[in-house]
Amino acid sequence: LGKKGMQIIASGPDSKYPQIRDTYLSMMHRAVKNIYIQTPYFIPDEPILTALKFAARAGIDVRLMIPCKPDHPFVYWATYSYMGELLEAGAKCYTYENGFLHAKGITVDGLVTCYGTANMDIRSFALNFEVNAVIYDPDTAREMEAIFRNDMEHCKEVTWNDYSHRSL
Repeated sequence: LGKKGMQIIASGPDSKYPQIRDTYLSMMHRAVKNIYIQTPYFIPDEPILTALKFAARAGIDVRLMIPCKPDHPFVYWATYSYMGELLEAGAKCYTYENGFLHAKGITVDGLVTCYGTANMDIRSFALNFEVNAVIYDPDTAREMEAIFRNDMEHCKEVTWNDYSHRSL
């Protein structure tokens, strides 16, 4: 199969630094073309949200995919609330309509991908024990982007109009 650069990262309450969150943030700051995120829960801290908004406003293709069917309604609506800021910044947001989306990760520029157990939320960054694999391989990253695009075929895009006219 060949050799691929890979790094296993972990974080949790016993970690001095939020390694997974810092890796996500580093990937976002290095993006020049696109950032594709799949996560059941999107409750970012301020640096993550700011990085994504900055990237979208800079013309980087930022896409967020979350499930349409929540397993925890409160967390779902918290996740949905952050979409507004991303949409305002020019990001594209999608709800996966073909069951529960459980994929958790990010792919950037068709160069690097990071998937594992961590949601893109504060609990996964600091409170839960999580492990992700960062794969530094364009073939793998392009494959993950293709999976993302295929999953988009089962999504509904959430537009600014949809978001601004949502019910209470």
